[in-house]
Amino acid sequence: MDVDGKSSSKGEEEKKNAVVVILVGAPGSGKSTFCDHVMRDTIGNGKAGTKAQCLTNAAAALKDGKSVFIDRCNLDREQRADFVKLGNPQVDMHAVVLDLPAKLCISRSVKREGHEGNLQGGKAAAVVNRMLQKKEFPKLSEGFSRITFCQSESDVQAAIDMYSALGPQNTLPSGSFGQKNPDAKVQLGIMKFLKKVDSPVNAVSKGDSLKDSVTTDKENDSSFIGREELKEVEEVKGVEEVKGGEDLAFSSLESTSSFDNAPTLAFPSISTADFQFDLEKASDIIVEKVFEYVSKLGNARFVLVDLSSGSKILSLVRAKAGEKNIDSGKFLTFVGDITRLYSGGGLRCNVVANAANWRLKPGGGGVNAAIFSAAGPSLETATMERAGSLAPGKAVVVPLPSTSPLFCREGVTHVIHVLGPNMNPKRPNFLNKDYKKGCEVLREAYSALFEGFASIVKSQETSYEEPTGKLGSVRLVSPVDFKIPRKNQISNADRKVKREDVYESERNKKCKGLHEEHGSKTGATNGNDDAQNEKNNGSASKAWGAWAQSLYRIATNPEKHKNDVMEISDDIVVVNDLYPKAKRHLLVLARYEGLDRLADVRKENLQLLRTMHDVGLKWAEKYLSEDKTLIFRLGYHSAPSMRQLHLHVISQDFDSKHLKNKKHWNSFNSAFFRDSVDVMEEIDKFGRATLKDEDILLMELRCHRCRSAHPNIPRLKSHIGNCRAPFPASLLQNGRLLFATDKDGTNQ
Repeated sequence: MDVDGKSSSKGEEEKKNAVVVILVGAPGSGKSTFCDHVMRDTIGNGKAGTKAQCLTNAAAALKDGKSVFIDRCNLDREQRADFVKLGNPQVDMHAVVLDLPAKLCISRSVKREGHEGNLQGGKAAAVVNRMLQKKEFPKLSEGFSRITFCQSESDVQAAIDMYSALGPQNTLPSGSFGQKNPDAKVQLGIMKFLKKVDSPVNAVSKGDSLKDSVTTDKENDSSFIGREELKEVEEVKGVEEVKGGEDLAFSSLESTSSFDNAPTLAFPSISTADFQFDLEKASDIIVEKVFEYVSKLGNARFVLVDLSSGSKILSLVRAKAGEKNIDSGKFLTFVGDITRLYSGGGLRCNVVANAANWRLKPGGGGVNAAIFSAAGPSLETATMERAGSLAPGKAVVVPLPSTSPLFCREGVTHVIHVLGPNMNPKRPNFLNKDYKKGCEVLREAYSALFEGFASIVKSQETSYEEPTGKLGSVRLVSPVDFKIPRKNQISNADRKVKREDVYESERNKKCKGLHEEHGSKTGATNGNDDAQNEKNNGSASKAWGAWAQSLYRIATNPEKHKNDVMEISDDIVVVNDLYPKAKRHLLVLARYEGLDRLADVRKENLQLLRTMHDVGLKWAEKYLSEDKTLIFRLGYHSAPSMRQLHLHVISQDFDSKHLKNKKHWNSFNSAFFRDSVDVMEEIDKFGRATLKDEDILLMELRCHRCRSAHPNIPRLKSHIGNCRAPFPASLLQNGRLLFATDKDGTNQ
């Protein structure tokens, strides 16, 4: 893809794939604004056209090696289908879902003026209402290689930055990113809100039809395909009125939302691939053993997985499970990669079965090779600690180390190796078509597998309890954290791991030996503080442990820590971060009671924020005078792990041995980190700051300059040490970054 708009020469050996980005969202969700930013204001040059003309122009643009953005509502699979067909091996098909709150979309649509199709005013509310009721999220199985879900305006901005920075030599990782399964009660509340719209819900008049438009960005060698919102509106059928108490069915990624908080075992069909076991007989045994165990394990779920949508074993099992009336909420079949069920398909499974070989070693092919490869060397090490080999019909449960990529990325806590009977004469333990013996061994194998899963479920039931609140409980690294350990059942080793798992940048050695200072005033369960936190954050109350009180103790009694304090005033205290995540990293602490975190800050505290910001700038400028290569950013964590409001002043080199994991990186390089200038503006305008959920800390690792993705921290560090790309435009605005300047005032 050439930046001058000319197609690549035929003799060019390497040609990067073009990208089709299909935007999905209701009117008012920001699709056009998204394209305006990414396409750099070329939308105004578009011309009217039909959907057929859009498809023709898109195909022509792709043929020229250009990338295409589709700006339509695309709210169901049928509406997207024609555009998805544009994909081919030389074209990457992406979807960006602007799943913003219905109230926001309606508000924007009602207020806008001069809309091309007159979709504005009171009529817009009715149209948005009707369109949202037919919303169907895209799935990877439709033909997309990547789906990005945006559920807030900051998510949208992050996606804009990502696609704006995507150059000819860059690619984005495949998979589904950002989706959170909807809560049925929240959805029902949205539907009830929509039904209260005063404007009549009648059909849109023919005069309101909206033409497609096409715009080509020659400078950036991309094409932009325009809007057809009202065409889709005309296709929307009426929806019956929602009545209180009625159940609603909502579309979700492969209908897996019910699996979020239940122990779930994903398993392949044992022995039917490389071991060539008869499919009819295998499917009978699978259904028989699932039927036996599904009622024993409470809310636990079983998922039979295969890579192929045309899988015969899946088809047979589905039919036979239906005949036995097995609860489809506790047992289902799933098409996908068993090593990427969550990241690739949205299915959360904490236990995965491996169709192992008798040596319990990596290699071979199929599921065994895939699981060992995805889990990394730590799985083989952990397996060897449990068993050296495996007999047919047996299984071994292996807890997956938290360092394993399969644990971190997919939330898999255990792998169960299981060995079935072999009917392949080229493999060990060949049964020579003795299906009497073979069926007996296969039953034993599934029994061993399901008993192993039952032992995991039982241990979780006796050792864990439900979390009392997001902010009041320890969170696991895994995306699947449906249970939280009781405090009196956490070993010293586990407690050490969990302490390391919080943001090290906010820990401080001053916490040691100081937990008895100030008595109940600094206790872990201060009732007044909890009540105030719950009021301010709209969430569960926050209980600050003794170690998390260290900054509070420094702020209230800085004279006791003179060797560590760098600056003291009536309003603030400045200290170096004990676990810095960059060459220069310090904290500006507020000295006000009741300001434990950003959620506590209100408009009356605005002057304090300005003071903290000014102090941070002063120290940043001091360091810049000593080293002009540094670049600084000032900001707050949305949900700090340590008590007492504090501002981070951190250089953007991130050259530190203490930056060790994904949470460390994302706590400073995602929307979770709120820039000080933005916080002050929001407090001034709205009385409080926007905060991001801790789930964002599990997002993929991306360079803070070029936004390229990296698989782990060492690879990321190696990249950022050499990356000289400019920072994203969003960071270069509004004074979010602080550079050294030349005498003429220009940035170094």
